[in-house]
Amino acid sequence: MLDKIPNMDDMTALIGQSLYDVWQKLCATIDEKYDMDHIWNSGGKAWAYEYKYRRAGKTLCALYARENCVGFMVILGKDERAIFESGRSECSESVQKIYDESKTYHDGKWLMFEPVDTSLFGDFMRLLAIKRRPNRK
Repeated sequence: MLDKIPNMDDMTALIGQSLYDVWQKLCATIDEKYDMDHIWNSGGKAWAYEYKYRRAGKTLCALYARENCVGFMVILGKDERAIFESGRSECSESVQKIYDESKTYHDGKWLMFEPVDTSLFGDFMRLLAIKRRPNRK
């Protein structure tokens, strides 16, 4: 956990206004479909901040922030990868490319995206729906 959760000014200074707008829209898109706990952490070596969406001890996804960059990570387990692969043509070529290039670990395939606009949000929501059905109407 962080000692101080970053506010709008902190985030804007770190990632810039246009990426902060992308961050806000992505959070709003996820919050519209999912009722989850939000957890701020340090981002480790590569990122300044991590913002996780969790419920019942399971992580849905995480957003990351560092200077002039936003990250969106989804980890697909074995069964989830099979679902993705059966419907991969529904996702954009850039999402398929990141999927193919992502390393598979013992706990799943870690997909890291660095969105610069909202163009992939539909694909992001498809990936989240594979992990967990939306729990908001």
